[in-house]
Amino acid sequence: MMLILEAYFKNYPARRKVAEFLFENGLSVKNGKIYLRNVEIPISELSRVIGVNRKIIYHTIEYIEKTYPLRLIFGRLNPLPSLIEVAPIMGWEVLEIELEKDRYSHAISSVLQILSENNVPIMEIFSKNLREEDSKAYIVIDGTLPVDVFVKIKDIPGFKKLILHTPEKKEENFVCAYCEVRYCPKKVVLEKINAKT
Repeated sequence: MMLILEAYFKNYPARRKVAEFLFENGLSVKNGKIYLRNVEIPISELSRVIGVNRKIIYHTIEYIEKTYPLRLIFGRLNPLPSLIEVAPIMGWEVLEIELEKDRYSHAISSVLQILSENNVPIMEIFSKNLREEDSKAYIVIDGTLPVDVFVKIKDIPGFKKLILHTPEKKEENFVCAYCEVRYCPKKVVLEKINAKT
């Protein structure tokens, strides 16, 4: 994708900055406006966050809409919801893997095979192998990853970096000691039951 942006925006560095921001955040361009799914995003707020003049954003929208290949791409962008950031507070672990590009497919396949063979429950897999970025994968695990499985994964050829994000255990960060979640539906139900008695 970055090669496409480079080709179409090589003479417009400020517009490219806007286009990259839109792509990275899954914001679409339709009918002269910018959307997060079906919610219109204010241009003034975008210009503040991106650090460009509002005119640059309007020119970028106009350029995208009059350039057919860009219009096809940017008209279909959507953000991808992910559990990666909330997993540690939900009691799940996240395995972050940085891979060598030439061994990406083999390494990902091997990781999934090891997790399957060891009955490790997977909640979500998010992975990308774009040409101009580091190849990364995030695997959200329901519970904790056994040490022996971590060691097996670490020994697969093709890994540059392996990080395990573990659940947060500081009690002051949690509302409910029952399930260690900040906003706990079980706690709300228990409070209602206790209030009735």
